[in-house]
Amino acid sequence: MTQPPPPPNQPPQQPGFGPPQDPSEPQTSAPSAPPTPPAQPPAGPDLNKAPQPGYGYPQAPGTPPPAAPPTPPQGPGYGYPQQPQPPAGYGYPAQQPGPYGQPGPYGQPQQPGPYGQQPPYGYAQPTVPMQAQAGQGGGGRKVNAQVAIIVSAVVAIALIVGGGVWYANSSGKDDDKQTTAEGGDTKGGEGDGKEGGSGDGGTTTGKAEEKAPAATGSKVLFQVPSPKVPKGVSTIPIAGSWLTDSVYAKSGLSEITGYDRKTGTKKWTLDLPGPVCAATSHVTEDNRTAIVHKPAMPSKTDPQSCTEVAVVDLAAGTKLWTKTAKSGTMPVSFNNVTIGGGTVAAGSTSGGAAWDLASGDERWAPKTSDSCYDAGYGGGAKLVAVRKCGSYDQRQLHIQNVDPKSGDILAEYKMDEGIEYAAVVSTDPLVVAADVGDSAGDGSGISDFFSIDNKTGKLRARLSAPGDEFAARCDAIYKVESCTGVTVGNDRLYIATEEHDSGGDGYSQTNEVVAFDLATGKQTGQRADAGENYEIFPLRMDGPNVIAYKRPPYDKGGQVVSIDGESFKETLLMENPSTEAVRDVESRMSPDYSEIQFGQGGLYMSSVYASDFTSREKEYSVIAFGTE
Repeated sequence: MTQPPPPPNQPPQQPGFGPPQDPSEPQTSAPSAPPTPPAQPPAGPDLNKAPQPGYGYPQAPGTPPPAAPPTPPQGPGYGYPQQPQPPAGYGYPAQQPGPYGQPGPYGQPQQPGPYGQQPPYGYAQPTVPMQAQAGQGGGGRKVNAQVAIIVSAVVAIALIVGGGVWYANSSGKDDDKQTTAEGGDTKGGEGDGKEGGSGDGGTTTGKAEEKAPAATGSKVLFQVPSPKVPKGVSTIPIAGSWLTDSVYAKSGLSEITGYDRKTGTKKWTLDLPGPVCAATSHVTEDNRTAIVHKPAMPSKTDPQSCTEVAVVDLAAGTKLWTKTAKSGTMPVSFNNVTIGGGTVAAGSTSGGAAWDLASGDERWAPKTSDSCYDAGYGGGAKLVAVRKCGSYDQRQLHIQNVDPKSGDILAEYKMDEGIEYAAVVSTDPLVVAADVGDSAGDGSGISDFFSIDNKTGKLRARLSAPGDEFAARCDAIYKVESCTGVTVGNDRLYIATEEHDSGGDGYSQTNEVVAFDLATGKQTGQRADAGENYEIFPLRMDGPNVIAYKRPPYDKGGQVVSIDGESFKETLLMENPSTEAVRDVESRMSPDYSEIQFGQGGLYMSSVYASDFTSREKEYSVIAFGTE
């Protein structure tokens, strides 16, 4: 049967998560059309089998990948055929100039680091993913996992080795901790995170607040046009979005704007001297959050560094304070920021710092060290540091439960040597994700989750989540607590599986949300199905329940459901319009590469980059849906 042409304005695709390739070597691409599919489509993941170790068998550098396996055609949404092309993933180097046209070292093209920050000369830097554009429809969906594994297994990531730091008030002891699994504290505490955030510490205190409305069909509340980037600039980050009881706030090029949640009317605009580099999803009870921004707008000659840490009042639309830190005589350029225990903590390869949330007074500052530095922090109910120690070939990560006021280490778990990156999924209960032995192979950055007792630092359980079976992703390289497709509550980890054949006619696909017990590391047997040609992603906890978004087929609108934490019964909270104009905008907001907030019957989807890569006349950075 003749394949229909791909949708118009289809942007160029890139392979999945993988290390930077030598710019001098030719880039390979996926076949232009899929081979004849097998008589029996591959079955989905075995959701009942016992967890297997996450270690993979790495291919030797330079080993050519095998031929791509036959793959059923995919489309803009499930059920619509198109030619498969692997999407951009974490760390894949698009051959583009540095920020604002600036070339890389020695005249080679170099992709900018997160939010325009540059790596040391001589090191290749992983890139951040571009948001999916219209025409993909499935924008950001991962292709067949086997294809992604082949693409990403070609080379190894060139990593940045930064200077070291150490807590000012910590003991500095490097005595080894026990790592045997045993039970620990499983009671969730009250976190800083509010509705809409995925980093709410996994807390399950309180009752579920999201209820099904009388009519679940939604309407578009408002849309925000994508800001125009300056001439000669390809992309500018616009990461950061938050919900309060009355305001939806979103970052722009050099500002944050607060919109009325129901009408989209601007309630306030906070002007900033430069773009937002990083933002925490945590919002305090008094509607405060934290960001990192540049001190001025970047230019071709001066890309600017991400040196300014600020606290923003989301109710009033004001900046309460701005602080900087130094490593020696140089200002620290921060990669990430979070809030935990009344403390704002920011980290990077060149140092970290912590300030009192209310006053902005410095609480503690790291000391320099030859072998260790604070890569970043996870916040919410507690404050957890990811500390890197050792040389590039003997790296060891220390996961530290930190006293927010003093910086003292309350408990510490040392991961096996060779694990380069870890992301904090939850701080209470403490769960981190890592790609052990670079075995994930699919761009997710995850092969295993580690459940850790945050009182003793002992490993409770290790949860195997192979990249070809599970669809969660973490950008652990810089953001530390930036994960999608996974949430924590009820002392369980809820994770999306990879898409697979649904068992119906044709090439229909589906996936599930399944649960792991954090005490045993085993699956509980609970399972929530996406439905034919839908793909489900857990967003956050709502008391004991899981709030999840269902990415729709090409001819339907997305859905939001509440999954009962015990019975796994799904309750439909919202179904979006299926008109083409609405689907065209919603389809670009991939859960992997966009920010999705849901609360009080409102769904808010936003992009994290503004770019000039599209030929479309109208682009949107925000689309909001409501049922009331």
